[in-house]
Amino acid sequence: MGQTTSTPVAASSPPLSCPMHEKPVPTKASPPAGCPMHEETAKAAQCPVDHSALNQMPVLSQTPAPHQTVSLPIERTVSSIPRDGAERWEYPSPQQFYNALVRKGWETPEEHVETMVEIHNFLNEQAWEEVLRWERRAGMMGDLHLARFKGRPGEMSPKARFWMFAGWLLPSRFNDEPPFDRHDWVVRRPSTGEEVRYVIDYYSAPPEPDGFPVFSLDVRPALDSLSSVKERIAAATEDAWASLRE
Repeated sequence: MGQTTSTPVAASSPPLSCPMHEKPVPTKASPPAGCPMHEETAKAAQCPVDHSALNQMPVLSQTPAPHQTVSLPIERTVSSIPRDGAERWEYPSPQQFYNALVRKGWETPEEHVETMVEIHNFLNEQAWEEVLRWERRAGMMGDLHLARFKGRPGEMSPKARFWMFAGWLLPSRFNDEPPFDRHDWVVRRPSTGEEVRYVIDYYSAPPEPDGFPVFSLDVRPALDSLSSVKERIAAATEDAWASLRE
């Protein structure tokens, strides 16, 4: 996520001994076509559902909100993300999503809610793909489960703080925009019984020339264990060598 752009920001590589400060590698994520939120992409993508308790998906009403004028679907989409060996996580329906927006006091045109749900779901699917990429690096090829998760939009990760400081210090070389959302995901490895926490920072990236919105996801294992530290160092080393070869 070179930091909030869709390509890495040109800069000298940080010390490889500090994996927390390795340069973010972006995952460019363009949502489905037809997004009406070109002026407020971050708000369109930020999840309004309160996941502040570690796990979880709260019970959300499917009843139309007071003064709601547009009928919204109540069907929920099943994600590709395994919850356990038998079930997958389900995303909120557009009606549940809108009720969460209303509860938070976010004024949103009702006709845009379905597109916002598509963006929300799309970004989470992209985040899971990045988690799987890290897990493959660690040699985990079997079934993986998203055991639990927590939304932490008001808590900036140390890495995000570092890049914001770098942007303040060297604005010509770094972007100082903060992430618009943060999630912590705990992934269970059934083959070993381990649980690994991942930190996901969600950024708005500059739109395409035609105005099409773009997002960047900075997904990485948290520095909770020696194995995660090693993976972060290895990834940073590979990125540094790749930059030197270019």
